[in-house]
Amino acid sequence: MNTIVNPERSQWNEILKRPTQTYKQIEQTVLEVFEAIQNDGDAAIEKYTQKFDGISLNSFEVTPTEITAAVANLDADLKEAITLAKSNIEAFHKAQRTEKIELETAPGVKCWQEKRPIQKVGLYIPGGTAPLFSTILMLAVPAKIAGCKEVVLCTPPDKEGNINPTILFTAHLCGIDKIFKVGGIQAIGAMTFGTPSIPKVYKIFGPGNQFVTVAKQMATQFNVSIDMPAGPSELLVVADDTAEAAFVASDLLSQAEHGVDSQVILVSTSKDLIKAVSQEVQEQLQVLPRKAIAEKAIVKSKLIFVETKELALELIDEYGPEHFIVATSNNAFFVENIANAGSVFIGNYTPESAGDYASGTNHTLPTNGYAKQYSGVNLDSFMKSMTFQEITPEGIQNIGKAIELMAAAEGLHAHKNAVTLRLTQLANSN
Repeated sequence: MNTIVNPERSQWNEILKRPTQTYKQIEQTVLEVFEAIQNDGDAAIEKYTQKFDGISLNSFEVTPTEITAAVANLDADLKEAITLAKSNIEAFHKAQRTEKIELETAPGVKCWQEKRPIQKVGLYIPGGTAPLFSTILMLAVPAKIAGCKEVVLCTPPDKEGNINPTILFTAHLCGIDKIFKVGGIQAIGAMTFGTPSIPKVYKIFGPGNQFVTVAKQMATQFNVSIDMPAGPSELLVVADDTAEAAFVASDLLSQAEHGVDSQVILVSTSKDLIKAVSQEVQEQLQVLPRKAIAEKAIVKSKLIFVETKELALELIDEYGPEHFIVATSNNAFFVENIANAGSVFIGNYTPESAGDYASGTNHTLPTNGYAKQYSGVNLDSFMKSMTFQEITPEGIQNIGKAIELMAAAEGLHAHKNAVTLRLTQLANSN
């Protein structure tokens, strides 16, 4: 890991750069696949599944028999663990429900706001080197709580045309309506445009590789919303001498093993801790099954020493981490003052892994600095806020003159007339 001591502010932008990727070629590939799906539907899905996943499928939807087998054969302890996680995630997201807001803004003018579910949502679940069944919990649970009428899930098949049984069990546990053996660009395209087999949705959720990321961004050009811009996973830890070096190292490695383009950073006011963490990272790295992946991510990661907690906070806010761990003698300072972070983990015994799986918070979070303007997925991600108003004769008389004057000032005389007609009728009826 690259150790940086007291960096100048002028260096911060360069130091905090994420691993960059060139999207030009990817965009061309995505556009090609999207156009094929628009024109050829399921035939294009079949073609690109063969090309990208190496398997030819005549039918994309997972059968009830496949789901039953997955449920029956999955390890009982793992089922219990997933069920526990689901319970905690449900509890936390149910608590996010809000009541209707109703207000009489003027006598006779009643306004209110209600939330309604997005009717059709699509969930993308990666199935590559790490099948992320936990992400199903993070997306399907709030979707069901919100009341989305149609929830479809796409995930890539393996070389035999099968889906990881843990993914099938978790999807079934969450009551997913339809599961399709489709991955990558073609999955996003199918949910964007719809095909005879795969329904079009209104909003797409879920992480993925750079091809999926670009495909999701392109989907927004075709009247489909997405959860957030996404990129490689990232973690920033702020720690001092009170932190456990072994714990900090384990957290850094937990994100580094996601992918070679993941980024992990330690910011510390202790040079001794930085040295100890660096040593722990190397020792723990040696026994990781995903050592080759984590090692490449670690090379691009950083250990940053700063003199004060105030300077540390300023630097962290500039970075805007997806995951932010606080392990210091004054955790409250960082917790109360942090402005830009996707999810915050506090204290020596709160690993980032807890949020990934079972504490109850959502792990679908903004990356690449988007924590400065985006929230992580929550119950409201699956809902729309709708406003309503009801105006009585008294109400239109109270605010009508103001509407007429404002409409006239903007040169919108039909707007003015819509009020004038009503006011005239009321005046004549008296």
